[in-house]
Amino acid sequence: MIRAKCSSFAVLVTLLSAATAQLTVHAVAQPRTGSVRLERVTASHPLPNGIELRSATAIIQITALRDDVLRMRVGTSGQLPEDASWAVLPASRTATTNVTSESTGATVGFKTAKLHVAIHKDPFGINVTDSAGHVIIQDLPSRAIEFHGASFRVYMKSPEDEHYFGLGDKPGPLDRRSEAFTDWNTDAFGWQQSTDPIYKSIPWFITFRKGVCAGIFLDNTFRSSFEFNKEYRDAYSFGSEGGPLDFYLVYGPEPKQVLENWAWLVGTTPMPPMWALGYQQSRYSYYPEAEVKRIVGRLRSERIPADVIWLDIDFQYKNWPFTVDPERFPTFEQMIKDLRAEHIRTVVITDLHIADQPLAHYKPFDEGIAGDHFVKNPDGSIYEGVVWPGKAVFPDFTHKPSRDWWGTLYADFVKKGVAGFWNDMNEPAVFLVPSKTMPDDTQHRIEEPGFTTRTTNHLEVHNIFGLENSRGTFEGLLKLQPNLRPFVMTRASFAGGHRYAATWTGDNSSTWDHLRQTTPQIVNLGLSGFAMTGADVGGFAGSPQSELLTRWIEVAAFHPIDRDHTATGTNPQEPWENGTAEDVSLRRRYIEERYRLMPYLYTTTEEMSRTGLPIMRPLFMEFPHGAADGGPIDLSTGNAFMVGSDLLVAQSPYPDEVDDYAVALPPSTWYDYWTGSRIDPTSGRKGIDNAAISQPEVHIHRTLETLPIFVRAGSVIPEQPLVQSTEEQPQGPLTLRVYPPTTFGAECSGSLYLDDGISYDFKKGDFLRVNFACRLSAQGLIVTVAPREGTFQPWWKLLSIEVYGAAKPYTSASVTLLDHPAASPVTTNFDAEHHRVTALVSDDPKGVQLQLTY
Repeated sequence: MIRAKCSSFAVLVTLLSAATAQLTVHAVAQPRTGSVRLERVTASHPLPNGIELRSATAIIQITALRDDVLRMRVGTSGQLPEDASWAVLPASRTATTNVTSESTGATVGFKTAKLHVAIHKDPFGINVTDSAGHVIIQDLPSRAIEFHGASFRVYMKSPEDEHYFGLGDKPGPLDRRSEAFTDWNTDAFGWQQSTDPIYKSIPWFITFRKGVCAGIFLDNTFRSSFEFNKEYRDAYSFGSEGGPLDFYLVYGPEPKQVLENWAWLVGTTPMPPMWALGYQQSRYSYYPEAEVKRIVGRLRSERIPADVIWLDIDFQYKNWPFTVDPERFPTFEQMIKDLRAEHIRTVVITDLHIADQPLAHYKPFDEGIAGDHFVKNPDGSIYEGVVWPGKAVFPDFTHKPSRDWWGTLYADFVKKGVAGFWNDMNEPAVFLVPSKTMPDDTQHRIEEPGFTTRTTNHLEVHNIFGLENSRGTFEGLLKLQPNLRPFVMTRASFAGGHRYAATWTGDNSSTWDHLRQTTPQIVNLGLSGFAMTGADVGGFAGSPQSELLTRWIEVAAFHPIDRDHTATGTNPQEPWENGTAEDVSLRRRYIEERYRLMPYLYTTTEEMSRTGLPIMRPLFMEFPHGAADGGPIDLSTGNAFMVGSDLLVAQSPYPDEVDDYAVALPPSTWYDYWTGSRIDPTSGRKGIDNAAISQPEVHIHRTLETLPIFVRAGSVIPEQPLVQSTEEQPQGPLTLRVYPPTTFGAECSGSLYLDDGISYDFKKGDFLRVNFACRLSAQGLIVTVAPREGTFQPWWKLLSIEVYGAAKPYTSASVTLLDHPAASPVTTNFDAEHHRVTALVSDDPKGVQLQLTY
């Protein structure tokens, strides 16, 4: 058996309108179908923070949590659904702001400082605009909100130039327009571009039209669906088979504002340990101990930087979670210590299915039975399903006492020095049944602060089972080591699950198409809140061609998580395998580049943890008005993406093609990352349909050696000397790669963030933040390193300031300390091949300034 493991403004508001229609519209029952359509407002009254409307027994509330975040709740029987959420933070869910009522003879509504909500009373209709008068959303005239028994559906207009993104790890193009999706977490081994559903349910999407962006979140854990322009060419819709109609509209208008507001609603990704950004080696499975040590030894002897090795299920005794096979791993704890001596941390798998072994003195089972911690059947007996250990039972993760107990199971591994944990198979996956999961009538207890204590069936809990599994792991690790940042990897999750775990795209395949899929999947996960994300490098199912593995390792060096992983029975695909000496050299070179860029990656990661902005970004996030018509750039299936705000990675849209290709660059001056030269894009070309493509482009000659990377003018990129792990202290100066603007008077900027990489001491001020700037004038360039913030001490004493785009040497250079303005001359070096001028200067906590004169 093969193992299956490892709106825009308008949209939000439309959703809001649909829900409003529900609550406020006259409810027309259709007994033949059991459906209810809300058609007209029969009563309304203002609220301090919104409005409440009625139609017969239906009630709807539209409230403002902030000036730019609205919430709509609908109940068809005169009562609103339970005010609780697994995803939305309690403080955000209960936030409120005052609004101003706005009414006419035909409409009722309100306004905030940024939004106007107008509901037409008869027939029902909703119109939401922003304070500048832009229409954000209008409902679909023929139908708005419909209930069919326990299910519901919301319909909204979809202008032909509106685009949709998000929904997590769904395969397919970056733009969700003309696609349809189902949210039902599924063990989807061998998924393809057309496969749906797969592992995660994140009922959040953003819309983008004419420079205006918003987001819609359907806070519903039941099986849900989303379709864009499939049923109606001019509409999109979403709905669920059960549960509440409770959704949020998050206004921008810029994409970054939408994502920051989304993070306000559901939280940010916590700061991960720095080692999680290092290269990670895995397969199903490395065993016995000697093989694990051999792999680590080879990483070090090949001088391939690495931080982590992963142990899949074969390290366990008979696949029982939280055990170690004493024959394969007789000195497990000593092995962990030996690996740590090589600066390698170990991540082990801890699947949630507990082996059903009542007579084996198996602690997880015995404690689970004694504490009544397992999911039950309708008759009260414990539910059993077949997974890797054979017959297994499952913790009841929505029951807080059981989730807390689960967290205690990690104590032994933590004591032995295991650094991170992998929650796989948590859709939950169950073998030998067509559904691949628990029966719908399996019983789960909800006992959680903020929720009514009750028992419900699997239909309500299925999509949050993986979320609460990873939450139990994360919170348990924090209790065991309160000042150590946990690292948890989960396969299944729900909106808000990024607060507890990183994730990956699941059981992909070793094909060119799956390499191509990694960019839209990781980008859409980032837009959905999951910024610490990666894909199995080289592919999980099957064995990659050598060129495929090389190209995958190259581009993965710029992904948030860089983990090489493959299935049992496949050929070895460590970086030194399956290729020529040239392949190995190229793979090493790109992993090394990741480690040189670690200061930039870590700084971008800290920004993610603080703001919610993802590490890996679509081009339109940084250039929301970058297209020729003033709209967003990069809405196609192209594989270009941003790393942070300043690096653009331009992988081929079809990596297996041999043809050269063109990349439409956003409006800015760009530098070639590898050569340092300024890019001179062409003015455009003809598309396949002979239509003019006016966006400036750069022609890419496809080679195996070079993954095209560009740097935005006006950037300062910090880099470090090469190390073999993030734990190794770099030796030498901190490099600041300065990419000047091309206009006199224009400025550039950058920053660096650093801390100890493992603890929460940064919350007490033990961190380092340094801001960089430069200014171009007719006389030359001034580069400024601002005074340090925080108490953490850096590893460097010197700064190597590299100024790119230089065509000739500067005539003079001097450096000053910001608190002591006397200038001292400094020697510079001109490198014509890389178009750069370099100056080596001493750093100073109070700041320094380098002046280069033509």
